[in-house]
Amino acid sequence: MMQGRLVSFGEIMGRMATPGFRPFRQALPGKLEVSFAGAEANVAASVCNLGGSARFVASLPTNLLGDVCLSSLRHFGVNTDFVVRHPEGRLGLYFLELGANQRPSNVVYDRDGSSISMTPSKNYNWSEAMRDASWFHVTGITPAISALAAEAAREAVQLAKQLGLTVSCDLNYRKKLWRWKPEVEPIQLAQQTMREILPHVDVVIANEEDSADVLGIHAADTDVDSGAVSATKYPAVAREIIRQFPNVSRVGITLRESLSASHNRWGAMLYDGPTDQACFAPLRDGEYRPYEITNIVDRVGAGDSFAAGVIFASSTPEFEDLQAIVSFATASSCLAHSIPGDMNYSTRAEVEALMRGSGSGRVNR
Repeated sequence: MMQGRLVSFGEIMGRMATPGFRPFRQALPGKLEVSFAGAEANVAASVCNLGGSARFVASLPTNLLGDVCLSSLRHFGVNTDFVVRHPEGRLGLYFLELGANQRPSNVVYDRDGSSISMTPSKNYNWSEAMRDASWFHVTGITPAISALAAEAAREAVQLAKQLGLTVSCDLNYRKKLWRWKPEVEPIQLAQQTMREILPHVDVVIANEEDSADVLGIHAADTDVDSGAVSATKYPAVAREIIRQFPNVSRVGITLRESLSASHNRWGAMLYDGPTDQACFAPLRDGEYRPYEITNIVDRVGAGDSFAAGVIFASSTPEFEDLQAIVSFATASSCLAHSIPGDMNYSTRAEVEALMRGSGSGRVNR
């Protein structure tokens, strides 16, 4: 059983997805599939689905859409007692067309004026939200929305660290965001802001290119645009992150080889600084062999599922070592590729079945 409670902070939005892998030009005008999503909310929901406890801190509009959004989180068992309601803000939106084969997915953001972008840090009751918690999680997406959201994220991680919580941050660079300081290029603004947050973080999570975009730390022999990822080079990336931020104790990196939008190889590494140990998953005959995902249903949110798996397994005594933690988190995020929507509905039992090799997809009767 997971010990302690996760608190995550971030924006939850309306996700407007075209049906059936259709591009926008084909699907609109027409119907869109509406759900709610956001990196930190995805993590909280996944932790609850795995059997843990999570609280979500955010800001939502004071209207019916905000009410329905909160209800969707409570459905997962996420505590929403510390979500702030903003009388003038709106629900942020993002529009998604899922790619297939050689056509990539595409995201259009509509987040200007969202509630969280307009809410100052002092409006959140941070001390009470964290009072009975053991872990705090944030990502690089929320600070990208506005200066106020960035300040709130920075103050939250500082307090969480002072209170003795384990603090994790998923770098999550989004090049279409980071526009709140027009005189600074988005990638430079991301680097400046995240370098103010990371000194208060214990566990850094990233994908195969985030460390290069946000921190300027590049993995050798890797070209993510062509799908070439050299897994053996990522321990060096983790060591450099910890060298620059000695407060960081662990670094988790998902490793996606994109052969097409429908066919990816998926794995991950978890590195422990104090022991200089790097573990990869999945393993076959003791060697790293990524999952072959040949018919992706929905890849958005897979990294959040990995983060949730790391948090849950790290807080659950049955996962005794680094290898067990990364194996669980990677299996969980692999399953997320088979589920429509951002949030991972997989249970602990389903994840552990995949860890044991039950990946054929046969019907359970």
